[in-house]
Amino acid sequence: MDALDVARWQFGVTTVYHFLFVPLTIGLSVLVAILQTMWHRTGNERYLKLTKFYGKLFLINFAMGVVTGIVQEFQFGMNWSDYSRFVGDIFGAPLAIEALVAFFLESTFIGLWIFGWDRLPKRAHLASIWAAAIGTNLSAYFILAANSFMQNPVGYRINPDSGRAELTDFPAVLTNKVALITFPHTLAGSFLVAGSLVVAVGLWHVIRNRDSADTGAYRFATKFGSWVVLVASAAVLFTGDIQGKIMTDVQPMKMAAAEGLYTTESPASFSVLTIGSLDGSREVFALKIPYLLSYLGTGDPNGTVQGINDLQAQYATQYGAGSYTPIIPVTYWSFRFMIAFGMAAGAIALLVLWSQRKGRTPSSRWLLRAGLAMPVLPLLANSFGWIFTEMGRQPWIVFGEMLTRNGVSRSVSLAEVLTSFTAFTLIYATLAVIEVKLLLRYAKAGVPDVSEEHPIDDTHDDAERPLAFAY
Repeated sequence: MDALDVARWQFGVTTVYHFLFVPLTIGLSVLVAILQTMWHRTGNERYLKLTKFYGKLFLINFAMGVVTGIVQEFQFGMNWSDYSRFVGDIFGAPLAIEALVAFFLESTFIGLWIFGWDRLPKRAHLASIWAAAIGTNLSAYFILAANSFMQNPVGYRINPDSGRAELTDFPAVLTNKVALITFPHTLAGSFLVAGSLVVAVGLWHVIRNRDSADTGAYRFATKFGSWVVLVASAAVLFTGDIQGKIMTDVQPMKMAAAEGLYTTESPASFSVLTIGSLDGSREVFALKIPYLLSYLGTGDPNGTVQGINDLQAQYATQYGAGSYTPIIPVTYWSFRFMIAFGMAAGAIALLVLWSQRKGRTPSSRWLLRAGLAMPVLPLLANSFGWIFTEMGRQPWIVFGEMLTRNGVSRSVSLAEVLTSFTAFTLIYATLAVIEVKLLLRYAKAGVPDVSEEHPIDDTHDDAERPLAFAY
């Protein structure tokens, strides 16, 4: 074990942990805005209760996401300084815009939304949560644009004197075809997570508190969340299909590694289960669906999909001696876990809707247990998706331009990286316990009583009224 190995583990652990909060924040910001819009349009108190209820869960998650996300950018300078020097001219631009525009838009209007209850005019207050949701999604886009450059470098040139990558076409970076499909795919996955949380909390209250005066609100939340999950599941499949074709085009080794495809095939079969040799050089046994991989990778059932061994020989000739093959068991299984966990959440959502058909009230303990597992399933799907995305790119930190081993900080020792890795892991573990306890506490508390609240009269001056902190 050396500093490179530990630096990779540290970045992997902190990034996956941070991304546990990101999809829930992205999806829940929009769902809360939709619920408040429904209250604004109808005046139905049920939607106001749900807005404040899920809004509180959104704020808890948002705060944790901010805290854990700060570490990510510091790691580039601490453990990956050679990478930062090489790609900083390009990577820094979208990250700077994300911080200066998207994050400030997001945080400013979240503040207005928190303190503006019964203080701002209803339309202005509604606009603030929509502005915060837009900022959250813009923030995601700029970060994904930066990551997409690592997957498919565009809009740059290599300075022969400094050896650094220099930005030549910023619009090309923002319109990278990898970013254009990764963004909607990530959004779909985020709504899958957020919808699952809405279902889980609503279903728990429907089954455990059947005689509650707010049962109608919880039943609506359960149905609303289930439909969000189903629509998001369809969007994940659609965008994932496009993403697979783009991946085959720009990173053929990643597609081959995802399928455990060792030799080039035309047509290529989709591997349901593949067992390979210990050195990952050949296939021993496989259970396959004919023609499916060709269609997924090229759009043509008879299309050609390059194999791992052929691509390894090609890259060795193109880039020099060495291994250009990722860890096949990691890419193969993370790809399948991503699909399986996402599909499981969609299946449970169907069961939840079926249990409430024709006004019925769900009562099964097994359904409750499945519903409570729902938020975890898409979170795991998102995490395995990112593990696949980043591990499938290896050994490149910038595909075709810089190897991961060349991006690590040469001045940082193994002991120093181990110290920071241990410290961050312990801190994040503590934050995880706090996050779960807070979410469970406020989820169990149920929707708030809003009967004594009096929204501001838009026609009168209320400048002397103090700010109201709603949470």
